[in-house]
Amino acid sequence: MKPDNRHQIVAQGYDAIGERYLEWSSDHTVRLAWLNTLREAVPPPARVLDLGCGAGVPVARWLVDAGYTVTGIDISEGQITLARQFVPDATFVVGDMSTVLFDPAAFDAVVALYSITHVARDRHAELLRRIHSWLRPGGHLLASLGAGDSPDWTGPWLGADMFFSHFDAATNRRMLEAAGFAIEHDELVQETEDGSPIAFQWVLART
Repeated sequence: MKPDNRHQIVAQGYDAIGERYLEWSSDHTVRLAWLNTLREAVPPPARVLDLGCGAGVPVARWLVDAGYTVTGIDISEGQITLARQFVPDATFVVGDMSTVLFDPAAFDAVVALYSITHVARDRHAELLRRIHSWLRPGGHLLASLGAGDSPDWTGPWLGADMFFSHFDAATNRRMLEAAGFAIEHDELVQETEDGSPIAFQWVLART
């Protein structure tokens, strides 16, 4: 599958706003709570893939500190450069999560927090099937997904052009189940973005 030009907007955007994004997203409360839920399902040591790892903070850093073996992938070279500085004891790869290849059953868990919404939604179903194939039997996916019907959107965000795309929560559930996942936790969480409430669908699902 060829690289998606829409996703290049994401790469260039995060290259431009890397440091600003770290400051803007410094409230880690929700992410850390759900990472603790993942730890109950998949205790360390285990192999975890962090999809859309960004600068490695807080997720990859937390996973490594908890005892996991971590591989992170992000489409932004600038973010991966930061991640290698902040979390030198993890492995980081520059790549597009919608096209990257991993061996079947290579991981015990996959984490995708605030990242699948940067993938064009016409690729979400296939991405979830591929994630399922990367997990061992009984492995888990922890993901925060968009909770509303939002076709491809491109516009200014934190000072750079950015791309977002997602389905509503019910469609997400159907795609997860069609990909072969059994959903263990599914919750709509209201968060605050630039002073306004926004809902994300947080899910923990098992192969």
